[in-house]
Amino acid sequence: MTEPTTISDSQRWLILAGCLLAGGLLYLLAPVLTPFAVGALLAYLGDPLADVLERRGLSRTGAVLMVFLVIFSVLLAALILLVPMLEQQIVALVRKVPRYIDWIQTNLLPALVDRLGVEQGVVGLDVVKRTVMGHWQQAGGMLVGVVADISKSGLAVVGWAANVVLVPVVTFYLLRDWDVLVARLHKLVPRTVEQSASRLARDCDQVLAEFFRGQLLVMAALAFIYVAGLSLVGLELALLIGLTAGLVSFVPYLGFLVGIVLAGVAAFFQFQDTAHLLYVAGVFGVGQAIEGMVLTPLLVGDRIGLHPVAVIFAVLAGGQLFGFFGVLLALPAAAIIMVLLRHAHERYLMSDLYHV
Repeated sequence: MTEPTTISDSQRWLILAGCLLAGGLLYLLAPVLTPFAVGALLAYLGDPLADVLERRGLSRTGAVLMVFLVIFSVLLAALILLVPMLEQQIVALVRKVPRYIDWIQTNLLPALVDRLGVEQGVVGLDVVKRTVMGHWQQAGGMLVGVVADISKSGLAVVGWAANVVLVPVVTFYLLRDWDVLVARLHKLVPRTVEQSASRLARDCDQVLAEFFRGQLLVMAALAFIYVAGLSLVGLELALLIGLTAGLVSFVPYLGFLVGIVLAGVAAFFQFQDTAHLLYVAGVFGVGQAIEGMVLTPLLVGDRIGLHPVAVIFAVLAGGQLFGFFGVLLALPAAAIIMVLLRHAHERYLMSDLYHV
């Protein structure tokens, strides 16, 4: 067996320069890369299903077309069904804020004054109440406002329409040629590092597949569980709170904590009894148990290795550096960096530097 060829110093500097150049281009082109990132993500998620259909006798184009229609039918149905319902719940929440403030002023603040000696005038809830009451009508027209803002600028209309058109177009072509692109990239890898590069690529693909394909299913399942459970409890804001808790559940325990706090507060103000608080706790307890014992082991596995703090930092850092495109790029980049660091750690443990 021949010894694998090591990378020379000049090659390392070349790789570093390439990474810096790629990072600079991403930073400069971030405003226009969002539809391409969304299309690439959808193509990556749909490629395994297209491969399965292709193995069952369909042509690649036919398999891609079926997957494409399924993906965008689900997205369009979710948009048509959920957006109006969420808007109604947001409007209902904003309308109830003054009533919640009245309850706080009538019941909670006197108790704080009696027990803690807090001056009631310190908390400026009247200002909050007047602000909400003066602007709550605007919440009912969020979609109208968005359309109005877009229509004020011809360039904004063109940009918005281009993004809407680009996402499905990019998704379709990337999905159709995904395997071809992967094969071509493999041919570009220098043969001296082909073995190591292939192993790194497989590890990155495994982590990304487990996180995206598995975690998205977990998020959707948890959102359904929370919305259904809170609806059975009778909570008026069940859809809004359940979807919020499901969406942020990509960070372990964050969805549970955010959901139970928001739902507990909403249930307290709506029912003003302890029984419904227990029902809410039961809903999130059941959801957490199902996630830990069924959903995560079955759909995600335990080999991702992304620490919750690393996930939060990656999302915040990506948004700060590249905006919305950075948020989309954050988790894939964090997963790939984690694989590279793991590989570097293995190389370090086998090196003479570690054994000195």
